[in-house]
Parts: sequence; structure tokens; C-alpha cells
Amino acid sequence: MGLHILGTGSFKPDGMLTNEDLTKFIETNDEWIRTRTGISVRHVATGEPTWYMGAEAAKSAIDAAGIDPVEIALIIDTTITQDYCTPSMSCIIQRETGAVNAACFDLNAACSGFVYAMDMAHRFLKTEPDSKYALVIANEQLSRITNYEDRSSCILFGDGAAAAVVEYKEDTLYSSHLGADGTGAKYLFAKSALPDSPFVDEEKLSYEWHDFSSAPEGSYPHGMKQDGKEVYRFATHAMPKAAKAAADKIGFELSSLDKIVPHQANIRIIETAMKNLKLPMEKVVVNIKQHGNTSSASIPIALDEAVRSGEIKRGDKICLVGFGAGLTYAAIIMEY
Repeated sequence: MGLHILGTGSFKPDGMLTNEDLTKFIETNDEWIRTRTGISVRHVATGEPTWYMGAEAAKSAIDAAGIDPVEIALIIDTTITQDYCTPSMSCIIQRETGAVNAACFDLNAACSGFVYAMDMAHRFLKTEPDSKYALVIANEQLSRITNYEDRSSCILFGDGAAAAVVEYKEDTLYSSHLGADGTGAKYLFAKSALPDSPFVDEEKLSYEWHDFSSAPEGSYPHGMKQDGKEVYRFATHAMPKAAKAAADKIGFELSSLDKIVPHQANIRIIETAMKNLKLPMEKVVVNIKQHGNTSSASIPIALDEAVRSGEIKRGDKICLVGFGAGLTYAAIIMEY
């Protein structure tokens, strides 16, 4: 009762933001960033809409899968930086790819989004036997919501997109675990940029959660705000928890994994999570140096690059595992 990845694709915008570039407007340096995060450079959009990046990644995945897009039954797009309140990114990508028979919806689970969406695709295809394929896209433009006056967080984030075409496959390795802890929502958030309603009753503004500040400090009122210590504490335990829970469902030994593709948030988080899992870093796909944290796009970008480079091969047992704002966490164990 598994999921087969037919093809992957990714898109990285041409704009580049190096550590040296960051020193021009915040107090930092290349060595400090590299040693604490593992990041040297990030791709940043210079005008490309989020939907465009996702559509390009989707086209690449469809080409790699070698299928006719009219046979795609479902499109799930996962993003926290959508271009519109409506229509959904998935509907626009349906238009761009010609997947005219697909149902479409967007999903927001932050950095865990791609893993959540892959599991939703699996459940859909399993219960819809006449549906052949699903297309899952993660496209993020975090440069839109990054507070570039916050030196502790702006060094982390980049832009990009990736996608996968999948089909349901009987009698193959598959297990998943999805979870969340909403009590930690206050540790990583970005407020909506929607204009205020003309009908606001000032007395009711107190309904907003008291532990969410009204806006990050500085001139980026809708920028992300992060409590780095709390996020680190959560992430280093949540990723191992998710992977172990998925493995326990099917009596799988995590030591049997060939590759682990984690969310690329911070190299120290990845290293600590692997220590907690008692797994060697040699099994981990890491591309954070060239991309930074691209939220839900980070796992599929790393997956696509690993597949295309030969680091991940057909038949490999892999684990996709991530955590994100919400706070969310998720893992899938499957055969590539």
C-alpha cells in the first residue's frame, strides 16, 4: 500500500543572496553564518511569482515522469507565500501544466507541507482506484516575508520550488506520521498582510492571541518572527519522533534506510536530529549550503537534486522528514 514517485523537478530563481551580501545591511559575517547555519548562499526571486516557480517545477516533474498531464487526477500545492488569497496556487498550476482533469487545492503546513501533501496524495490515490497520478508542488518565496532587519533570522531564508508526480502502488514500502503542537504557534509566525476590515471593534482586538506580538520589530510589519531557541528545541526532537513513529507502524528499522531527506533549516538541527536517531550523517541529503531554508520547498528540492545526481537511486529506502511553523512535524518512509 505504497506510493511510487514517477518524476521530480525543481526551480531555483536566478537571484542570489550571499552571506557577503547580507553584511551590507546587517551586522554579521560569512564565517558566523556558515558555522551556525551551514548556509553560504540563497536563491531569491527578483520578480517571479510564487505560482510561476511552482509551475516550472511541476513541468519539470511531469517531463521526468513521462506522463500526459491530462491523466493527473489531483494537484496539491503547499506554500505559505501564495500570490493570491484566491484562486489557489494549485488552480493556476493546473492551467499552466494542462492537467485539466485534476482536482486542486492548497495546503499550509509550513516547512512540513510537502510531506503532509505527499501523504494526502497517497490517501487520495488509495481510495480513488480510477485515478492514476497526483502532482505535489511546494513553492515558496520567503524573501517576501523575511524581516531583513532581524539578523538572527534573515540569514536563514531563500526562495525556490519543487514538485513530484506520484502514483499509488501496491505491495511496496510506505508509512507516514503527521503531527502538530499548536501550543508552539507563537514561536514561529508571520502575520497576514491583508488590510484591516472597516468593521473592526477595537475592544475585540484582544481576541488575538496574547502571546503573538502585533508585528516583528523594524520596518517589516509582516515579516516572520522566530524564537530560535524554542524552534531548535522542538525541531531536534520532533523530526526523530516523526521518523520513529512512521517506522514503528510497520516494524521498520530506521538503520535500514539508505537516505534521509530532512527539512533544510539549519545544519546544527539536522546533525542533532540524526544523533537523536543514532544515524550517521553519511545517510543524510544536505543541500542547505546552496539554498538556505526554503520552507516546504526544501525537502523536495533536496530530493530532486539527489535523484538527478544519483545520490538517491531506484530501490533506495528513503525517509522524508520535516518540521515547521504551527508547530508541525511529519515523516514518510518509502521506497524510491
